[in-house]
Amino acid sequence: MKVFLAGATGAIGRPLLDRLQAAGHEVAALTRSPERGALLAGRGVTPVVADALDADALHAAVLAARPEVVINQLTAIPRRLDVRRYDAAMAPTNRLRREAGPVLARAAAGAGARRLITQSVAFSLEPSGPPVLDETAPLWDDPPAAMREALGATRVLEDATLHTPGVEGVVLRYGFFYGPGTAYGPGSPGLDDLRRRRFPVLGRGEARFSFIHVDDAAAATVRALDHGAPGIYNVTDDEPARMGDWVPAMAAAIGAPAPRHVPVWLARILGGSAVGGMAGLRGASNAKARRELGWAPGFPSYREGFPAVFG
Repeated sequence: MKVFLAGATGAIGRPLLDRLQAAGHEVAALTRSPERGALLAGRGVTPVVADALDADALHAAVLAARPEVVINQLTAIPRRLDVRRYDAAMAPTNRLRREAGPVLARAAAGAGARRLITQSVAFSLEPSGPPVLDETAPLWDDPPAAMREALGATRVLEDATLHTPGVEGVVLRYGFFYGPGTAYGPGSPGLDDLRRRRFPVLGRGEARFSFIHVDDAAAATVRALDHGAPGIYNVTDDEPARMGDWVPAMAAAIGAPAPRHVPVWLARILGGSAVGGMAGLRGASNAKARRELGWAPGFPSYREGFPAVFG
């Protein structure tokens, strides 16, 4: 199958590219860097050197590749995401989602691609109802101020994927990534906060976090090439984790001291609205992805995944 992959060198792009090639797919991969393009060519990938924010160049690149499936994994999220400055840290990714996402959708349709698969997130759901939600749950309609632009950009991206005529739109709402190259991976600068006890448990620790190892996310994405109907799928592990459980478990896995507990009101004052917003997070059920994509995570939960990553 001919696949156009935008975002081939990111945290999920690297294992995804490995799996696509192992499955025998013919991949054209977008990169801004001629040097990275040369590396991609050296491993049998067709490099497409263009700026994702240059709408004309991006559109032309997809048309020239004439793929059967387009995969959008474009992000620019720093490995250490400072939630106290969440809006500034997410600004480059928000722009990619708002501007490049709709261009890729139109280009996929124009190139005659059968399917468009787009990266979204499972942790932007309306924080109401039960602690674990499925794909019918809406995106957060009135998030904290620091998160509004990110949620707006996510909504634009998902709408373009699902509602562009002429192409099957599949939105994969990934959980929090962990593993190599992520914010929760070996050598990640963000782990210093845990070691210095600067990553506290908020309130009673009832917020639910849905995680996914990047290799498991890549495996689900490959399944989505030719499985499942168009629509939204939560790509998460089997056990949405209480903050009061997973933060101490990660600290223990990296040999850090036990985390502090901080009242939510104090977290809002010290860390800003995005930090306070984390206290109400709901988890995301992966039942639909398991059922319709025929996929299951290799790491069922953080209980198996964290020791394997950090052990």
